[in-house]
Amino acid sequence: MARALDVLIVDDDDADALMIEEALEGAGVPPVVHRVVDGSQALEYLRREGEYTDAVRPDLILLDLNMPRMGGREVLAEIRRDDTLTAIPVVVLTTSDAVPDIVASYAGHASAFVTKPMELDAFETAVRNISRFYGDVATLPVVPG
Repeated sequence: MARALDVLIVDDDDADALMIEEALEGAGVPPVVHRVVDGSQALEYLRREGEYTDAVRPDLILLDLNMPRMGGREVLAEIRRDDTLTAIPVVVLTTSDAVPDIVASYAGHASAFVTKPMELDAFETAVRNISRFYGDVATLPVVPG
C-alpha cells in the first residue's frame, strides 16, 4: 500500500516548480511537497538550519542543476558527503540533456537523471512516473531524523 512521500523540490524556476507540484498532486497518493529555490537553501533545509529547524526529512529530492548561489551538482556532492543525508534518493530533474551533465550527475551518485520534457503532458507523465516509482515500487530507506 502506497503512502504519501515527503518530496523536496529544489528548483529556482517558479513555473517548473508549479508544474511539478501539480503533476505530483495527480499521483495516486499525492506527496507532501516542500520547495526551496537554490542549493544553499536546500542544504539549510536538509540540515535543519536557519528557518528550517522544523523541516521534515524528505523521502525524495527532485533537484534542478542550474540554480543561483549553489547549483545542483554542488548540492548533490554535499548530500552524498553527508552521512545523515546520503541515503535519500536524489533525482536530477532538469532541462539539460547534455551528456556531460548526465555523466556528472551519475558520477555524483544521483539516483536518476530525468530531462524535463518540453510538452506539458509528457512533463506531467514523467513527474508522476518518478512519484509512482518511489512511492509504489521502490523500497526507501528509513532515514533517522
